[in-house]
Amino acid sequence: MNQKTALVTGGLGAVGRYVTSALAARGWQVVGLGHGSWNPDDPHSYGLSHWVEGDVSLANLMALKANPHLIVACAGGSSVGASVNAPYVDFQRTVNSTVAILEFMRLHCPDAALVYPSSAAAYGVVERLPISEDAPLCPSSPYGVHKKIAEEIIAEYSRFFELKTIIVRLFSVYGEGFRKQLLWDACHRIAANETVFFGTGDETRDWIHGSDAAELLVQAADYASSACPIVNGAYGEQVTVRDILTKLFALMHRNDLPQFSGEVRSGDPLHYHADISKALAWGWQPHIDWQEGLRRYVSWFEEECRNH
Repeated sequence: MNQKTALVTGGLGAVGRYVTSALAARGWQVVGLGHGSWNPDDPHSYGLSHWVEGDVSLANLMALKANPHLIVACAGGSSVGASVNAPYVDFQRTVNSTVAILEFMRLHCPDAALVYPSSAAAYGVVERLPISEDAPLCPSSPYGVHKKIAEEIIAEYSRFFELKTIIVRLFSVYGEGFRKQLLWDACHRIAANETVFFGTGDETRDWIHGSDAAELLVQAADYASSACPIVNGAYGEQVTVRDILTKLFALMHRNDLPQFSGEVRSGDPLHYHADISKALAWGWQPHIDWQEGLRRYVSWFEEECRNH
């Protein structure tokens, strides 16, 4: 039996590394395309058999000379803040790369399945919690708008060209290896004895560890179809930023508590909490709760600091 090939765009990214590892553990041959260069031994340590550095363009996808059975599109913009500062760059990374993948599928591998990691940012400001997949989309940042546009284009290609696709709206993904977002920034600031953080502390997020997110993305491939189904990816628990930072302070041996400026960051909704009943019905289950996840993250962060 021939080994099946999976293509992971953005395989060097934080989520991409978890996905390539999960696929390789299941026996897939994994090829990758995206930005960043690996140390010679790195790709294989994450399960990649072949890596090409470059934009996710139609030309580069064709140059891979791969005939994937599965594509997981982890490339794209990854930050609300970056999308506010450089919306055109975020549009290119998120929307243009998605169109290139769809056109590659249409022309070259129409029987492949596409798993698209979208974002809870596509929901934006919501009226009801927990958020179900049929909630109206009202994104409050360029990042969220671009994810929404990418979703619409995927649905369009699925409908007109009968491509098998599925969208997974991930909530707050985190984990060892993430050098961005709240935990990375907070750990640096806590280590520097800083105490005051943005916001009120009462904002809530629904955290999902990268390994749980990767397992869901891989499992989602079985449900890809021309109907372009959508599923939420989260732990299913809302946690306040105050609780997250208080736990980080304790894990990093600070005896004080975080303080908050009261300022609200542009583009960030106040509350997120996912309805994950659809994913649970597949038999998927998140295994790492936020407290265990934070312990793992702080251990990794402290090791990083010792090594650099």
